[in-house]
Amino acid sequence: MRVLAFLCVFISSFCFAQAETPQSQIEVVSPQIEKLNTLDNEISKLAKEASTMTGSARDVVSLQLLNKNNDLRDVIESLISNRTEETQPLLLTHVHQQVTFISDASAFFLKKIEEGEITLDKASSEEKLIAQKKLDEARRFSTRLLGEQWVNYQWLKLLGEESPEKVQALIDDIDHRLEFMSASLTFDSQQEEVLAKQLKSASEGEKSSVQLLHLLAQRKVASDTDSLQFLVQLADKMKLDTAKYKQQLFESTGNLTNDLLDAKVIMSIIATWTSGITLWIYQNAPQILFKLLIFVAIIFVFRLLKKLTRKMVKRAVSSPNLKLSQLMQEFFISMSGKGVFFIGLLIALSQVGLNLAPILTGFGVAGVIIGFALQDTLSNFASGMMLLIYRPFDVGDFVEAGSVSGKVSHMSLVNTTIKTFDNQIIIVPNSKIWGDIIKNVTHERVRRVDMVFGIGYSDDVELAEKVLNDIIDDHPMVLRQPEKTIKLHTLNTSSVDFIVRPWVKTEDYWDVYWDVTREVKMRFDREGLSIPFPQQDVHLHMVDKKA
Repeated sequence: MRVLAFLCVFISSFCFAQAETPQSQIEVVSPQIEKLNTLDNEISKLAKEASTMTGSARDVVSLQLLNKNNDLRDVIESLISNRTEETQPLLLTHVHQQVTFISDASAFFLKKIEEGEITLDKASSEEKLIAQKKLDEARRFSTRLLGEQWVNYQWLKLLGEESPEKVQALIDDIDHRLEFMSASLTFDSQQEEVLAKQLKSASEGEKSSVQLLHLLAQRKVASDTDSLQFLVQLADKMKLDTAKYKQQLFESTGNLTNDLLDAKVIMSIIATWTSGITLWIYQNAPQILFKLLIFVAIIFVFRLLKKLTRKMVKRAVSSPNLKLSQLMQEFFISMSGKGVFFIGLLIALSQVGLNLAPILTGFGVAGVIIGFALQDTLSNFASGMMLLIYRPFDVGDFVEAGSVSGKVSHMSLVNTTIKTFDNQIIIVPNSKIWGDIIKNVTHERVRRVDMVFGIGYSDDVELAEKVLNDIIDDHPMVLRQPEKTIKLHTLNTSSVDFIVRPWVKTEDYWDVYWDVTREVKMRFDREGLSIPFPQQDVHLHMVDKKA
């Protein structure tokens, strides 16, 4: 409001000059001219009152003066649009008064801006915000006055009094202010970015002072942006090239406007980006290439270490003294190699300048999220760990697990691969295996072959028993220890059944089973022993109908 009070000094002199303008020049009085005369009188009266006032009362009257002057300019513009020969002299007088007033006011505000900048530099921390506000207000009035002066010169041109020297001086002034405001916006934006970074890392004791400086920088950027936008709009009316300034406003504010459709603005943006990228590549390419070389070298070295670690771990876990299962050995070998490579990857990333703390924190957060999203997979993982710890089976074992029968081909922490007897590959989730009955057919070195053979009730039991003993004793794959078992077991409905249970090595199970079955059939046939099969006799009784 103090700026308004300062401005009333110029309005006072301006209004006194208006009051002295002879109105007898106009013979035909129109409503617009009456309004013009009324505004002249009101402005003169308010100016006299303002000159005798101080404090807030003067501020109020000064604001009224500005509003009245704006109304006066509206009337002048309306009269110029509908001007006649009779109104021409009066309009020229008022427009020249506006030109003089704007020139004096502009000089006054430029002086106030210089004083405001000095005051801001010397102000204490508590006074800086107030000083910055006054300075921004003075700059805003000064910039707006340039627009008013441009309108005044356009009015003079319409009234037949061109001033090319003054117009060119105003254009040069606008051009100079555009460059100055553009540089100011660039500098203040850089300062605001620097202070924003300092604010994030400032201690509690420094934060208040840095926060104040950051707030001042933000206000400067806002004021510079507002002034530059106004100057660009004014420069467009003067046919000045404003492409680079529009580009700067777009980069500073991010606001999409119709100006971006201008080919010059687009080319300026592309040229700036291309230049910036080229400069960035020129300045940073050697450093980036060196870091990339370091990254590749570290990855290569740790790939070699990964292979070496796998070999060392494989040799260690293969020791007979440890008695580790094949699955456990593969697990340790795989995890050791992956662990070494992961450490190498982290080291390589740190060498290229990445901060590992956020990455590791991100892994932790991602782990929690993935844990909720992949509960079934984690269940399989936990089941895989239990299978590795308790070792119910190993690679190569024939198992019945998860409703599947076959040979264990491969196992991971998530699933187990089983190859069936007809050469199908079935992948079973570990949770299905651990949560069900596991039958390991080939876990033990020795197995018992359980067979049952029957003879007829009319056959010689002792002969059958002798034949069975001879067959088992003569087979080379049958073990002598543990002892075989051959006993008459069941008197069945149509046969007398013997159980035959020799012991064999696990890998010879099916060979012995098939060989003994074949030999029993052939020997029983030679010895005249029958192998009965279920049969049923049907007796028919004839009934005499006459009876």
